Amino acid sequence: MTKRMNRLRISLLTAALVAALPLHASEPAADAGERSPTDLAGIRVQAHQQAAKTAPSSSFGVGSWKDTPASVNVLGSEYLDRLQVRGLSELARHDASLGDSYAPVGYYQNVAIRGFALDLATGYRFNGLSIAGEQRLALENIAQVEVLKGEAGLAAGVMAPGGLINYVGKRPAEVRNLTLGTDSEGSRYAAVDVGHWLTPTFGIRFNAAWDDSDSYIEHADGRRNFYSLATDWQISERSKLEVDANYQTSAQRSASGFQLLGATGIPHGVDREKMLGYQPWVQPVGIDSTNLTALHTFDFTPDWQSRVSVGHSRTVINDNVAFAYGCYYSEACADGSTPGNYFAPNGDYDIYDYRSPDDTRVNQQLRAELRGRVATGSVQHQLSFGVDAFHRTVDKRQNVNEYVGTTNIHAPQVPVFDPSPLQPGASARRLDSWQRSAFVLDRISFNDQWQWLAGGRYVRMDERAYDKRGTPERQSRLSTFLPQTAVVFKPTDALSVYASYVEGLSLGKEAPFWTQNGGSWLQPLESRQTEVGIKFARTDALTLSAALFRTSLPLQYAQPDDSEAGYTFVQDGRQVHTGLELSADGQLSERLTLTASASVLQARARDTGTPANEGHQLVNVPKRRATVHVDYALPFVEGLAVGGGWRYASANVATVDGQVKVPSYSVFDAGLRFQHTLGQRPVRWNLSVDNLFDRFYWRDTGSTDGDYYLFAGAPRQARLSVTIGL
Repeated sequence: MTKRMNRLRISLLTAALVAALPLHASEPAADAGERSPTDLAGIRVQAHQQAAKTAPSSSFGVGSWKDTPASVNVLGSEYLDRLQVRGLSELARHDASLGDSYAPVGYYQNVAIRGFALDLATGYRFNGLSIAGEQRLALENIAQVEVLKGEAGLAAGVMAPGGLINYVGKRPAEVRNLTLGTDSEGSRYAAVDVGHWLTPTFGIRFNAAWDDSDSYIEHADGRRNFYSLATDWQISERSKLEVDANYQTSAQRSASGFQLLGATGIPHGVDREKMLGYQPWVQPVGIDSTNLTALHTFDFTPDWQSRVSVGHSRTVINDNVAFAYGCYYSEACADGSTPGNYFAPNGDYDIYDYRSPDDTRVNQQLRAELRGRVATGSVQHQLSFGVDAFHRTVDKRQNVNEYVGTTNIHAPQVPVFDPSPLQPGASARRLDSWQRSAFVLDRISFNDQWQWLAGGRYVRMDERAYDKRGTPERQSRLSTFLPQTAVVFKPTDALSVYASYVEGLSLGKEAPFWTQNGGSWLQPLESRQTEVGIKFARTDALTLSAALFRTSLPLQYAQPDDSEAGYTFVQDGRQVHTGLELSADGQLSERLTLTASASVLQARARDTGTPANEGHQLVNVPKRRATVHVDYALPFVEGLAVGGGWRYASANVATVDGQVKVPSYSVFDAGLRFQHTLGQRPVRWNLSVDNLFDRFYWRDTGSTDGDYYLFAGAPRQARLSVTIGL
């Protein structure tokens, strides 16, 4: 019945779009090349016009796309709006180097780059400054999303080696847009984007969004309110201040993922629209977040500039979930033959009343940097050096995590159980971490063809961890220097070739509760990366790139042993990720636009002392990924364009011994866009259909807290939006 209703809704959405087409007859579409202050983006978007811009998140300082010796993908807001991307998991679909890493519906999400899950403390940036990754990252106030792939020690200090994602906020402009949207589930969405220069030197940009989402998963409907304000103040000819502030509140029940049956079997015949473990007394998970950044720039001379930036990010999570986990209390697992942290072989699973209110994460950062140019004879130097201080705290209340009942994945309905009578305890500081660093980079240009980049970051880390009662249990101090160097060769104006070497530092993981040293944190990890790449762009209309890389760091895993728990969480051996990335972005012709990427990644464990861990692909790292999206402006109807996309991932390992894999998948998407004017107002319609053929697939096999989960991809979903210039 649900699927029939969905098809009906899709038909209604399509009819609404078709009904709007005659509006074009009365007014010609606005010229994409001559946009009015409130005009929308033209149909024929150059996907990477922004490639010539600098990437603030780059580990190699200020430089154009061709001069950056790293793999950087920039996704503009026009492209994201066209595909109606509104969440992090949806963003990951459009770059083959990205994948989901524990991204449940209704909760904050995480992704992996080059097979490494991003560090939630430092992996996400807003205007170049760290924000708490434990939030539902909004896109309404974002001008572009920069995906830096690979080590970024100079830019970030302590971070996961896969890379980072930087969100660049929209700046003040003369703009007034209203967007309304819905989808085949019946969701309601509204957003405003208003900007104005109040004086020649002071401008504002206001964005807001209200989202009442009807999820394809039963009982997982949610709401979201988002507000942001950006201001630019040109204090003087030399001095400028940019301030951004945003606040978001959301509430939605979190949908638990599946687990392997008996630690070896993939669930079959499951309903991806069913919420595992649902109990009527469970409250939605509330996530409130606040992000503030300020940047002051001062031009001493045309060649020298100071940049002082500060950031504050705070997230409060009120976690309430009837969590589906393991089979410790199931009769099917009573003989001990099945590990308790997996579902039972027959599909039984336990349900836990899990409550963790007032889970508070705070990031604070201060950065001061000086950039300039000098010449030593015929050699040009582009210098940047500065200092950085980063402070992160985590405060939690003692949670409730109590077993309430057992059911089965194939049960028609989840039985109703009584909630636990226990209540969460008092709040206590769990983590207090300081990272202080100094960095320097010299981009040396010998001539128009050769550049050498050399620099590094000295990092001092002081970290204190506490138990659930706030009692100190660990103090770590570490000082290290992270070097990096690269060579860039440009034989022609269109072609750039580079080679780089970078060292990085990432935090150790917390041992899972079911290991002998459960709850303890391992030592920080030093990583190394080498990369060679080539970039080609005859014009900004089309860019081509390829990168070959190798990243290595110690492997962290639960090692089987003779301890009482049977496992000890250790750092032993290394995990080595070797990969090839290809990308093409831009216009193939006046009417045809292409955005495509492909990744081949071998991720293996070596010298671990545990033979079962070696010789195969690591968990949740598909060996091959590809994504393609094309957009074609139809010649016979001005303003009308069609689009289509393809997403592919090869078989994905689901167990540490590599014996269990979820199948490969191919998913197709489609869309229509129509731009016209109504009176003097520009109007743009977007219709997108994800998973056009309603394919069932397992989108990821990610892990959290040492446990592994399977998440099914969303069924066919249609979304319709209209944006009106006011």
